[in-house]
Amino acid sequence: MPILIALIIFLGSFTQSLTGFGSALVAMALLPPLLGLDISSPLVAGTALGLETLMLIRYRESLKIDSIWRVLAASLIGVPLGVYFLSRIDENIALFALGIVIAGYAMYALFGFRLPELTHPLWAWTAGLVSGMLGGAYNTSGPAVVMYGNCRRWNAGEFKSNVSGFFVINSVMVTASHFFSGHFTADVTRIFWFAIPAMFTGFLAGQTLDRWISPSLFRKLVLILLVILGARLIAVSI
Repeated sequence: MPILIALIIFLGSFTQSLTGFGSALVAMALLPPLLGLDISSPLVAGTALGLETLMLIRYRESLKIDSIWRVLAASLIGVPLGVYFLSRIDENIALFALGIVIAGYAMYALFGFRLPELTHPLWAWTAGLVSGMLGGAYNTSGPAVVMYGNCRRWNAGEFKSNVSGFFVINSVMVTASHFFSGHFTADVTRIFWFAIPAMFTGFLAGQTLDRWISPSLFRKLVLILLVILGARLIAVSI
């Protein structure tokens, strides 16, 4: 079991390091059936915080705070709401909703739907609130902010840096919310310490191999896997 958990954390970290997204989506698609949401959610929040800090340091030059401050502000409202609801709904319902989020986003990204360009500030607040709630509940703050970034037509450098900047601050809030809600139990802490080396190794592997592995091809393979895993979460929760 510890080796399998470490492999999942490694795969998620490698995916995000190589493509700029996906660590929490991959981990949250695979870990809940093994550990349950009560352990998986705070565990992934803690490891994601470390990974996203490394990603932000790597891509800090392209960071544009003025592009994401509204998304960030709204997400800080949504995070505690997501953490609150996670502890108060039936786990099968939560897994069903998680499966919908993962499979739905993966299909959106896989088929390359082109959303309209969004410039009104209200969209930033909406994306941030939804992202924060999903992040607090399932550590899946990515889909909403990634869609928003696509609608803002960020280039590759802006995307990686802006998303990493958002994720770092969002993860601090998510991790703190789990901590003050008492979700960092002894089991979570024990698993966390051997998940950290797997996270760091995955980050280094992604940064090292990106010159030999096509990020676009790998991204498509991950998205196909996420559709399958999301559908599996839906099936097991019914």
